Amino acid sequence: MNTQAGARNLITDVAGLRVGNAQDMGLRSGVTVLVADSPFTAGVHIMGGAPGTRETDLLAPDRVVEQVDALVLSGGSAFGLDAASGVADGLREAGRGFDVGGMRVPIVPGAILFDLLNGGEKDWSENPYKALGRAALEASDGHFAIGSIGAGTGATTANLKGGLGSASVVLPDGTTVGALVAVNALGSATVGDGPEFWAAPFEVNGEFGGLGPASVYPDPLAAPTKLAQHANTTIGIVATDAALSQAQCTRLATVAHDGFARALMPSHTLMDGDLVFAAATGERPAPDLAGQVMLGHAAACVMARAIARAVYAATPAAGDPRPAWCARFG
Repeated sequence: MNTQAGARNLITDVAGLRVGNAQDMGLRSGVTVLVADSPFTAGVHIMGGAPGTRETDLLAPDRVVEQVDALVLSGGSAFGLDAASGVADGLREAGRGFDVGGMRVPIVPGAILFDLLNGGEKDWSENPYKALGRAALEASDGHFAIGSIGAGTGATTANLKGGLGSASVVLPDGTTVGALVAVNALGSATVGDGPEFWAAPFEVNGEFGGLGPASVYPDPLAAPTKLAQHANTTIGIVATDAALSQAQCTRLATVAHDGFARALMPSHTLMDGDLVFAAATGERPAPDLAGQVMLGHAAACVMARAIARAVYAATPAAGDPRPAWCARFG
């Protein structure tokens, strides 16, 4: 059976999920928010050596709170963690949040990437990310753009502009798995000096050019990096409509990191803060053991595709520190 993407080929093919983006093109940075109409179960796994996070400890399987109201991906390094505060403000006004004695406390974990050295205007007098987070929440919808938008606005890879990517797959039993990722990797998503993507074996319906695998592969130990720029980190979310426990979400996030390794060379380095959140809406039945294995495999494949789509969809802008894929190869 051929792999089938969802109708939108976005993470929002998981019914009930919405994504919002907000960006400041002068700042060359932005925020992406994943939200649903009701809380959803979430987990997280971090494999990069330089992470920046908010409220990830509470996602451990032994914690009291098992569900969250939103997940946030942001540029801005540590400043970008404030984006989740803007999201929390908007959710609180909407009456959302964990009930503590009648007080609603929105649970909004987040992660950031480093895009402070991409040439944007970073001399702000007031941190702009809280407002960007609020704006991203207000823009949330089932349909959203990918490429140079949201948390991927100012992202770069070793040799090309990065971006925001998404993809989905519908499994034979009808379960949907989707991925959302902001690609700002130390390494590269393309092979050598050519246009082909490392993720080519997992491509569906020509979604990132249909070029197929590269015909020549360079020495893998000579892969290009942007180590000197200290401007790295790929952060993402995998989601499913299956009913999963927090422990199962944690395992799903862990396995989804294989998608990073399939699509980026190198990945999970000491200078990346590579992180994956996992989300489960529970609209479909809980999978059996074989179903859990398939979910994890699907999450890794769909994450690899989302990473390639992020780079493929990036658009050029004046002053870019790296060329967009379309400008170099389009």
